[in-house]
Amino acid sequence: MKRNNLSAVNKVVQSSPAVKQPKLGFCSSFNQTHMYTVLLDWESLPHHIVLRVFQYLPLIDRARASSVCRRWNEVFHIPDLWRKFEFELSQSATSYFNSTHPDLIQQIIKKHAAHLQYVSFKVDSSTESAEAACNILSQLVNCSIQTLGLISTAKPSFMNMSKSHFVSALTVLFVNSKSLSSIKIEDTPVDDPSLKILVANNSDTLRRLQMSSCPHVSSDGILCVADHCQGLRELALNYYMLSDELLLALSSETHVNLEHLRIDVVSENPGQLEFHSIKKQSWDALIKHSPGVHVVMYFFLYEEELETFFKEETPVTHLYFGRSVSRAILGRIGLNCPRLIELVVCANGLQALDNELICIAEHCKNLTALGLSECEVSCSAFLEFVRLCGRRLTQLSILEEVLVPDDDYSLEEIHTEVSKYLGRVWFPDVMPLW
Repeated sequence: MKRNNLSAVNKVVQSSPAVKQPKLGFCSSFNQTHMYTVLLDWESLPHHIVLRVFQYLPLIDRARASSVCRRWNEVFHIPDLWRKFEFELSQSATSYFNSTHPDLIQQIIKKHAAHLQYVSFKVDSSTESAEAACNILSQLVNCSIQTLGLISTAKPSFMNMSKSHFVSALTVLFVNSKSLSSIKIEDTPVDDPSLKILVANNSDTLRRLQMSSCPHVSSDGILCVADHCQGLRELALNYYMLSDELLLALSSETHVNLEHLRIDVVSENPGQLEFHSIKKQSWDALIKHSPGVHVVMYFFLYEEELETFFKEETPVTHLYFGRSVSRAILGRIGLNCPRLIELVVCANGLQALDNELICIAEHCKNLTALGLSECEVSCSAFLEFVRLCGRRLTQLSILEEVLVPDDDYSLEEIHTEVSKYLGRVWFPDVMPLW
């Protein structure tokens, strides 16, 4: 019955004078006209619209699009399109990203080097890729680059190449670019003499310098930067480069207020247990001069190597522990880090951190973010921590395995109680199962 009804409806629709089927010739003509109009619309797009589209395209697609028509080819050579560029250099057999074609690289150097302002080099773990990046750097003699980033996607391949080759290539850029403001050269063989050349040519413009894990740079090299680059606002370095003299240089009256100081604390030598300490007076001078500075510290040490730290007040704002940290150190943090904003503890073992967390909540009045993994905290202590911090806790990432049920609260109850104090729905994180 349903099939018969459907057939009847189809017959009515097909025979109805109100529903006419277009002729095939008319339809074909209409489609051709429509396609011609679309092509005309794309070709007549304003330059700034096409430019905006090109900026989202990978280089190879951008090059292909430039051959569509004359107008698009004109956009391809507009200087604004080449102010920001990332060179991708890899060995195809070992890398997950595609390398920038050598012919395109030479075209960029020949026609657009003068337009480059924001440049980064992304290399894989091969020494050949790092050397290719340095070869390009050596050719950037007619440019005025403002930001430079050297990025190794795997192990630091720049460290495996000849130090003299790297320094020579980097020096070319430092000499020819007189307006460098942001430099990321972490995990590279940069040295003190090359930093002096950087300062000599870019002292008035340098604002951001990231150079952690650069073993050929000494504290004197960093001090040279701090003494002469009065506008420096962000600095990232290893702890062994940090000194009282450096903090005092950053606190001088002529120096712009520092906004970010990132310190990676790693062992300079295998088996190193003792680290130099920074005087409280030096920290106080920095905070007095730059009261809003974020002091970020990443620790990649074992428990026995942390003994030097946090014995007196330290103005750290963001703390990240990549390895296990003892209860004693966390207790010191609660007493001696009043500016703390964010704390991440990756591991602690099987020692409950109840008292330490409550101490941190009571003394660190600016704390807004906490992350815990491979630790233990009773549900009652954790709830007390949340109650003391209140709604200022904007980030709370706690693995479910961290929370230990007790006589007062179970895991099923804890999320409801925590949500009340946070003013939003909260659940502990769950370890994914692969």
